[in-house]
Amino acid sequence: MLEAVERRIGQYIAELEDRDAQELYCRLPAGKRLRARLILTIAGRGPAAVKTAAVVEMIHAASLLHDDVIDDADLRRGRPSLNALYGSKTSIMFGDVLYAKAFHELVDIDRQVARVLSHAVIELSLGERQDVLLSEQFNSDRDAYLKMIYQKTASLIEASAEAAAILAGKNREAYRIYGRNLGIAFQMIDDLLDITQSAEALGKPAMHDFEEGKTTLPYIYLYDALSEPDRRRLLALHRRPVTPESAAWIRERMEETGALERSRAEARGLIEEAIALMRREGEPELEAMARKMIERNY
Repeated sequence: MLEAVERRIGQYIAELEDRDAQELYCRLPAGKRLRARLILTIAGRGPAAVKTAAVVEMIHAASLLHDDVIDDADLRRGRPSLNALYGSKTSIMFGDVLYAKAFHELVDIDRQVARVLSHAVIELSLGERQDVLLSEQFNSDRDAYLKMIYQKTASLIEASAEAAAILAGKNREAYRIYGRNLGIAFQMIDDLLDITQSAEALGKPAMHDFEEGKTTLPYIYLYDALSEPDRRRLLALHRRPVTPESAAWIRERMEETGALERSRAEARGLIEEAIALMRREGEPELEAMARKMIERNY
């Protein structure tokens, strides 16, 4: 299903006529290709859909390169990140190359598709900035968290679904909402897994988000449910190296207060709405994709 997308991305990288860019791209792990799968499932596998999927995956890759620099991340999907291998300057500049090439190809697809995807990149960039700002202190504002993850993660998934619907002549509003719900739930589950899974399963250190200062939904719900002394203890652990003892204390409190299950239930509600939308549109593959999202453990 994705072979044509991979070939198209390879073609775009080759067109740069830059051996360094080709070597750097080969170092990038492909990941789940969720956005490409979404586009091809909605719009089929014609040339416009394949090209759109390739462009979106290049945009996503560029955003991750910048994200790893911002987070000082040494690992990406269990492999050394590009900034760990070559330094932050190289990672940022190659991200810029991918963004530029993606937009260069985007303008030839469809004007409406171009507007939808370029707006998503604006949202993505604003969300990245908000992620940094919210990490400067413990954030207990659920609405601020939800807006940030919509911008940083869900906006491009939402745009992928809407762009594919435009190409296929389908109900763009229904697919846009589906993509939005899928994207928000995807990030919520990622945030849960950061707490519940091992470093080996995650391909990065467990509880790394909290150590970086990121206050995700389970921490917000935990803070709401804790006594005042325990709140002070949680705040004292924020932005500090996570030890086995502190990790155990946080997980125990989350189980006791139901913070994890409450977060999981919120993600599940978004997925159920997405499934209902796709059932009305007669899209069993998209229903299955949404179910798989909520059941994943990595």
